[in-house]
Amino acid sequence: MTHETRPPRISSVLFACTHNSIRSPMAEGLLKMLHGKSIYVDSAGVREGENDPFVVAVMAELGVDMSRHRAKTFDQLEDDSFDLVISLSPEAQHRAVEMTRTTACDVEFWNTFDPSLTEGTREMRLDAYRQVRDQLLKRLQQRFAASDPV
Repeated sequence: MTHETRPPRISSVLFACTHNSIRSPMAEGLLKMLHGKSIYVDSAGVREGENDPFVVAVMAELGVDMSRHRAKTFDQLEDDSFDLVISLSPEAQHRAVEMTRTTACDVEFWNTFDPSLTEGTREMRLDAYRQVRDQLLKRLQQRFAASDPV
């Protein structure tokens, strides 16, 4: 009988982007939707940001309430001990690598388009946010598959 070696269980994840207003809060909300409280999930930005009403709108379409999200920076994190940091922008990747130099924490870089750069009608802009949301959801489902040790 052979025993497979499984990777250690991931119990805490930090998502990071530039302002903690769009990509990282979306990823945080989606992972909480997928795994509830079985994983501690937080998000942060390199610089201070504001909540984005388009995020609230497109996440509500999936039943995820983002209206109470408050953007915060790395320096404002209550806990900086995570099993995994997933950075969603180049700037956040640099900061995540800096933060984890002295910890046993994995860092993954998922370069993700910033939908706030999209111009056009309200509907065109919402579609850009939906695309980012759906791409993040698909990636999270693959990375944190229910059958895998999370």
